[in-house]
Amino acid sequence: MITVQSLHHAFLIGKKGKEKKVDVLKGINFDVQQGEIVSIVGKSGSGKSTLLQVIAGFLKPNAGSVYVNGTETAAFTEKQSAAFRLDHFGFIFQNFQLLPGQNVVENIELPLKLKGVSPVIRQKKVQDMLKRVGLTEVADHYPNELSGGQQQRVSIARAMITDPPIVLADEPTGSLDMQTEQEILQLMQQLNRESNVTFIIITHDEEVASIADRILRMTDGLLTEEMQHVI
Repeated sequence: MITVQSLHHAFLIGKKGKEKKVDVLKGINFDVQQGEIVSIVGKSGSGKSTLLQVIAGFLKPNAGSVYVNGTETAAFTEKQSAAFRLDHFGFIFQNFQLLPGQNVVENIELPLKLKGVSPVIRQKKVQDMLKRVGLTEVADHYPNELSGGQQQRVSIARAMITDPPIVLADEPTGSLDMQTEQEILQLMQQLNRESNVTFIIITHDEEVASIADRILRMTDGLLTEEMQHVI
């Protein structure tokens, strides 16, 4: 599903002419299989969010390759990357990133609109998804009328609505209390089992990481440990 080979990425910081190169990814190699839940664990600054952005095509690596379903993505133009993301990825964010002026249904159906799906099909898919994530009763509510857990359920529904093979989650429970965190993690596991969708979860939280089939540990731009999680 995903193959990362010899991945390097660096940023330039400082004033123009006096920039300093900071290596963030220092030769990353790993594979992710269809239907896996993989957690990438590391402290702030370890490079895990940069790795996620490179996999998604938001950043281009300085060296190395990312293959998604056998397609090498680093050479894509921005337009090609955007189209590829829409077909292959769903995204879950710590701060939800919902559109405040749109209600639950409108937020969830946005990726379908971008793909040009007809209103009739959009309505059916959204209604089905609302049931799956437990949001039917708040379908006409706006983000500021929802709890944090409900907002993250909308974010998950939006990520899943196009039936992507891969969902990338960046600290998906970082804004939630402990009980709500457990509910969201259980929902992600349920969707993984039902749809065989691959989840890659970026987190600093060992409890969140523990739901994964495999845990990869990042330290200072390197994957330093890989272990099989026993469920």
